[in-house]
Amino acid sequence: MPWKETSVMEERLRFVARLLEGEGMSDVCREFGISRKTGYKIFNRYKDEGLEALTDRSRRPVRYANQLPEPVEAMIVSCKKNKPHWGARKIRELLVRKLAGDVRVPAQSTVHAILDRHGLVTHARKRQRHRAEGTALSQALMPNDLWCADFKGEFKLGDGRYCYPLTVTDQASRFLLACEAFESTREQGVFDAFRRLFAERGLPTAIRSDNGLPFASPNGLYNLSKLSVWWLRLGITLERIRPGHPQENGRHERMHLTLKKEATRPPGKNILQQQARFDAFLSEFNTERPHEALAMKAPADIYTASSRPYRGLPEITYPFHDRDALVTNCGRICMHRKKINISTVLAGQKLGIKEVDDGIWLISFMHYDLGYIDLEQRTLQTIDNPFGTRLSPMS
Repeated sequence: MPWKETSVMEERLRFVARLLEGEGMSDVCREFGISRKTGYKIFNRYKDEGLEALTDRSRRPVRYANQLPEPVEAMIVSCKKNKPHWGARKIRELLVRKLAGDVRVPAQSTVHAILDRHGLVTHARKRQRHRAEGTALSQALMPNDLWCADFKGEFKLGDGRYCYPLTVTDQASRFLLACEAFESTREQGVFDAFRRLFAERGLPTAIRSDNGLPFASPNGLYNLSKLSVWWLRLGITLERIRPGHPQENGRHERMHLTLKKEATRPPGKNILQQQARFDAFLSEFNTERPHEALAMKAPADIYTASSRPYRGLPEITYPFHDRDALVTNCGRICMHRKKINISTVLAGQKLGIKEVDDGIWLISFMHYDLGYIDLEQRTLQTIDNPFGTRLSPMS
């Protein structure tokens, strides 16, 4: 007998009432269709906090600037305008006095992030806002201005296994840089493919992809993945199309239609045979096939390798920050003997830390500002997505 979705509190009341009448925990949990662990959690919450504890509790974070009640955010902005020389700590203390326990007061880092978002932190770098589901897209004028990467939809081979083709094209010349048959979309194989590609062709200015794995991660900080973090370290700008808008990568999708028609029907008997078909298609597509958009030239007639050679990862330095910190494998940094959660996608990366207000630290990765932290909350307060704007690559 699972919980009724229309009245969760009523079901919890009935559940607790049965226990108070003397019935056993195991029997009542079995009848309500929940685990004993959940049953004890509900019952202990009732004993500690009473009937109010049985109301449904939101699991959403309460300390993020975007999720604060509008009156509280407006009060923070108003306080700053009335007290322009006050920092986040003093404004938060003023909120504590005004709210008097009626509403949970946001963390100091959240207050600072709100002030920054409203342009009230004069010493913080100004940022442009961009929609989280996509970035600004550029127009490629020359080879290697923009590469487009994607996993074409999987298909079944003759031996029953699935093939996942990784494709990379140069936007300006239509040159098909890579077409590799993978048995999965695991990140390590994609790392190796791009490492070989960078060694052979050099580095592009930007790479455009969709928002799926392994190019982006729905659970990563700002939807970053370890692959996209590696691209950033190499000085490559990230471009992402909006979900459900494949036309924003139209040239690449058009190539996929040709690839599907000429190299996957019928499919190869196994992954090796399919890769041989992809290799033949790549050669013909680049060197023989004329393209109307190129005045009937072949992509190989237009494309030239990048002038930016791949030499591994450059060192990161933060000369304008107070210190730097290395992100652990657990996605944390240590400050004043306290562990601050950042993101596992940045594991092994060096971050810059700078105190920008009393007790408020700005956290940066390369030339991108990630957000603010205070030691009381031990979490990163995110700001507007810093990776949604096209910046000049590292030299």
